Amino acid sequence: MRTRSVLWFVAMVLLLPQLALASEFGSKGGPEPANLEQIAARLREDPYDLELLISFGTSKGGSAGHIALALRDDAAGEERVYSANFYADRDPAHASGRYTADLMVAIPKQEYLFKTVSTVAETASFGLDFGEIYKRSVIGVRVYGVPAADKAALAAYFRRINDDYHQQRSNTEYHHGPIRYDYLRLNCAKTIGAAFKYGAGYRDLEVTGATLFSGQRMVAAATANIPTEMAMKLIREWGQRNYGMDVVLYKKYRGSTYVDPQEEEKIAFKDLPDRFPSVLSLDFRREAGAYQDYDNLLAMYLLFNLGKYSVRVNEQTLLLEIEKSKDPIRYAEALRAAERDARADSEKFRRHSEFRPSGEGISEAPDNTHLYHFNEDVAGKVAR
Repeated sequence: MRTRSVLWFVAMVLLLPQLALASEFGSKGGPEPANLEQIAARLREDPYDLELLISFGTSKGGSAGHIALALRDDAAGEERVYSANFYADRDPAHASGRYTADLMVAIPKQEYLFKTVSTVAETASFGLDFGEIYKRSVIGVRVYGVPAADKAALAAYFRRINDDYHQQRSNTEYHHGPIRYDYLRLNCAKTIGAAFKYGAGYRDLEVTGATLFSGQRMVAAATANIPTEMAMKLIREWGQRNYGMDVVLYKKYRGSTYVDPQEEEKIAFKDLPDRFPSVLSLDFRREAGAYQDYDNLLAMYLLFNLGKYSVRVNEQTLLLEIEKSKDPIRYAEALRAAERDARADSEKFRRHSEFRPSGEGISEAPDNTHLYHFNEDVAGKVAR
């Protein structure tokens, strides 16, 4: 009996550190995947020039998500993400405990996606400014053949936006009104779009200006720049320039028990929705069930067709792994297939009939539990 007790004690001593590691993993200040640099180096073997990072939504309805841009600089040996700062809105409620020094935050890409400690500031937001994948999935559209001058112009324009913010300027070429974050009027999609339009010279890129009238937030919402819609506009621009493209899906780690202490609702990251970021459509307020709108299906199908890798944290080993891979389809063919399938499937959804979807989406349901069926048989899927 004594021997059995000793063995039980030894087993618990060996197990407790692993249990502690699992509970801390995915939390602010906790451990990170031990092989992060190895997987990052593997992904960098592909000579892409920039990566558009589209984050999933974390709310039940109206999940627009977030969009940011990573610029690659091999000479400096880094990739830096430029991301609009949700808290740089000059709201007194955000003056304490939130990072507000810059409107466009510059963050190392691996930190933005995977790290649990910020090099920007102690007040940077975990799950937003760093460690995104512990809170939500992220789609990365990698672009090849972008001139170095364009990348330099984009970085310079983000610095210009920050300067306008620091100087508290108003009414610039890219925005009418004060230069500060506004969820509808000067948001992540508009800042990224403005940098391409005015910095890199994408003159035909449509960047809307939402006008807000007293008591008419819905008027502004209808004309706001939406992350997925801006992504689709930029993908179209890159296709017209004959740039190469592929997609990496960075999957949400579903075991994070971290709760943001500054959020009103105390919800662990693992329990937050992980929704494909909707375009502004009839699906935008959809609470549950698969997206059915043509524009959402088109975005999901196109991004899947361009897909190359799916990256996740293995929940047993807590290491990063390239879970799935496939050959991406060239843009023109990928777009034609996505348009065809989105048109056919949205029409069938409108008829409320049971059918097997024509297209394969990067996400087919708001909880996104089965992303990237790269090499699996999906013939048995039935949409309702």
